[in-house]
Amino acid sequence: MKVFKFLIFFFLVTSYSQNNSKYSNEFMNIGVDAASISMSGAVTSSISGVNSGYWNPAGLINIEKTEISLMHSNYFANIANYNYLAYASAIDKQSTIGFSMIRFGVDDILDTTQLIDDQGNINFDRINLFSAVDYGFIVSYARKMLTKDISYGINAKIIRRIIGDFATSWGFGFDMGIQLKTKNNWKFGLMARDITTTYNSWSINKSRLNDIQDAIDGQNQEVPNSTEITIPKIQFGISKIHTFNYDYSLLTSFDLIMKFEQDNSVISTEFASINPAIGLELGYTDSVFLRLGLGNFQNEIEFDNSTNLTMQPNFGVGFKYKDIEIDYAFTDIGDQSAALYSNIFSLKVDFNIFK
Repeated sequence: MKVFKFLIFFFLVTSYSQNNSKYSNEFMNIGVDAASISMSGAVTSSISGVNSGYWNPAGLINIEKTEISLMHSNYFANIANYNYLAYASAIDKQSTIGFSMIRFGVDDILDTTQLIDDQGNINFDRINLFSAVDYGFIVSYARKMLTKDISYGINAKIIRRIIGDFATSWGFGFDMGIQLKTKNNWKFGLMARDITTTYNSWSINKSRLNDIQDAIDGQNQEVPNSTEITIPKIQFGISKIHTFNYDYSLLTSFDLIMKFEQDNSVISTEFASINPAIGLELGYTDSVFLRLGLGNFQNEIEFDNSTNLTMQPNFGVGFKYKDIEIDYAFTDIGDQSAALYSNIFSLKVDFNIFK
C-alpha cells in the first residue's frame, strides 16, 4: 500500500510539471452525488436540488427552502478518499444560492527524501508522512428568467492543491448553466465548465525540490512549470419523464460532452472531442429508485495499434423517505473500462422535513 501511494504521488508530481491542460484539475471531473454518478452523469437537463451546484447550477432554482448533501467514495483500494459537502438555500421565489466543497486526497504518503544522510547512513527515523490533497470550493447562484420554465446558474470556483510542503497552488474559474422545461415533460440543459478557462498557479518549494533533483540521472533537473490551464468543456443534455399507472416513473436522459481538444473519445477531431452518456431512472411512488448509466466511451489503442471501444456501465439504487434521500452507486460494472470500480454513497436532506 505504501509503495502504491508513493507511485500515485510520483504520478501527480510528474503530471503537474508538464503544464498539460488535458489533465489539469481532473479531480473536478470525477462527479458528485451517487444518484447522478449511477446515471453516468447524464443529468445536465434533469438535475435539481443541492447537487445541481456541481452538475448544472441552473437546477438549484427548484429548491423550496434549504438542502444539504454529503458523499463519500474511495479509489485505488481505499488509498485515495473523495469527499463532498454541499449546502443550498432559496433566497426568494426567483433565486437560490449554494456552496459546495470537494476534497480528493491521498494521505500518509512516505517522504523518504531524508532517509539517507550525507554520510550514506540509512535512518528510518528520518521518514515523514505527507498528503497530496486537492480542494474545490464552488459558490453557485441560480435565477429564473422571464418565464418560469427557463433558469440559469453561475459557478465561481476556487481550486486549492497541496502536495505536502513540496508545492501548492491556487486556481480560479467560472461555470455557467441553463435549463429549459417544456409542458410535455421534456427537459433541456446546457452546462459550460471553465468558460473563462481555469488557471492554476503553482508555488514550488525549491529547497524541497533540491532534495529530489539528481535522484535519477537526467531527470528532475528543472523547476516544473508554475501555471496550468483547464480549457472549457460543454455538456448538452436532454431528458423526459414518463409516468405509468401513477405509481411508476421512468426518467430517460441523454448527454453529449464536448471537450475542445483531441483525445480518444468516440468522435475526435483536432477542434473538439465528443462523448455520449446515457442514463435511466425507474422510480416507484417517488420513494424507491433503480438507476442505470452508460458513459466514458473510449477508443482504446491495443498493442497491435488496433482500436477497441470500451465503456463504463454504472448501477445504482436510491431510497427516499419524506425529505431524506439515501443513494448508492456501483461504477464500472464488470470492469469494462480503464476506470476502476468504486462504491459510492451519498445523503441528501431537505430542510422541509423540519416544518
